[in-house]
Amino acid sequence: MKKDAAVAKKPVTLIAVVTALCLLGDSMLYVVLPIFWREAGLTALWQVGVLLSVNRFVRLPLNPLIGWLYNRMPLRAGLIAAVFLGALTTAGYGLCRGFAAWLVLRAVWGVAWSLLRMGGYLTVIAYSDDSNRGHWMGAFNGIYRIGSLAGMLLGGLLVPVLGLPPVAIAFGAVALASLPAIAVFMPKGDAERRPAASAASLAALRENAWHRSSAVRKAVATGLAIAMLQSVPTATLSLVIEANYAGGLVLLGYALGGTALAGVLQAVRWTCEPLLAARFGRLSDGPRGRLPLFAGSLVAAAVGFALMPWPLPPAAWLAAVLVVMVSGTAVTTLMDAVASDAARTSSVVAVMTAYSVATDLGSAIGPAVSYALAGWTGGLVSAYAGCAVLFAAIAVWYRPRRRAGGDIDAPGAAV
Repeated sequence: MKKDAAVAKKPVTLIAVVTALCLLGDSMLYVVLPIFWREAGLTALWQVGVLLSVNRFVRLPLNPLIGWLYNRMPLRAGLIAAVFLGALTTAGYGLCRGFAAWLVLRAVWGVAWSLLRMGGYLTVIAYSDDSNRGHWMGAFNGIYRIGSLAGMLLGGLLVPVLGLPPVAIAFGAVALASLPAIAVFMPKGDAERRPAASAASLAALRENAWHRSSAVRKAVATGLAIAMLQSVPTATLSLVIEANYAGGLVLLGYALGGTALAGVLQAVRWTCEPLLAARFGRLSDGPRGRLPLFAGSLVAAAVGFALMPWPLPPAAWLAAVLVVMVSGTAVTTLMDAVASDAARTSSVVAVMTAYSVATDLGSAIGPAVSYALAGWTGGLVSAYAGCAVLFAAIAVWYRPRRRAGGDIDAPGAAV
């Protein structure tokens, strides 16, 4: 076990750190672009929503292709290509202007992220076994999310002072600087360690096995809806702050503008999420099952979303944002667990592939719809109110049902 851990630590940590560095520019855009869109050469606010979504739409058809490529080229080659493309697009945010140029940049970033994410998953699978795979997958996710944290925080603080171009170019240079680390330190003998897709798995995918179970269909549909809803505050937080608190807010004695405050709040979320997610996951494994906690988290999210778009007193508004963030962590964690429970009744590979595509699609739809609504008077309020209604509806759909003996559904019960 110790030997296996030592063998896995180097490549998994390396890929996670490289992924974190490549995420700096992408994460920065979620707090910066809604305010500084004119500096990017954009002409309308709806273009921001499209740009924050197009990389996700590009990923939808790419995942099977990326897997096919990784089966035919060394893992290092795919990762080197991913880092190069990621650095190129990040620097491009500072060098290019106009909607068309940025549309190409965001599409290329979608390719880079697909290569990075698939490369990370393949690395974890190749250098782990059943006794430690969860640990290394958690380590990979936790480390690369630090890149999102740093991008949002540094971008929110630096862009208002220095401007978008120099910060984007600097982030691109940081990502490019990680390229030699892959070439030098990534083990070369990875081809034989990467598992090929089994014939049974491919057959299950072709058969669309997830259609066979109502529980699976429900989980996939809910995953799409929740991913769409959760992407709204990530994409529009700085816009909400700017609309309701144009002069900024005072936080811990410091006056922060909309972009900086959004960066700080998103950073708080990304800092706390790994710890909270583990806690919520353990709670849902208890004797009462996942559904009571899941439904309660959905109700809390509905309340937070209903309050967040209004110009409340600062303390009340920050409390609403905190509710949205904490409930969002719980909802996302428990939704993944519910989908995993449903997958046990069918082909795990087919179900989780369908679930992943659905969540990617939802994440792509959310920013585009919210920014389309934001262009109308009261559009942000309508967007958040609609999200609150949908969260409440999902909570009713997943309300715990008592069995004949009076027990509440267990974690693995059909949903």
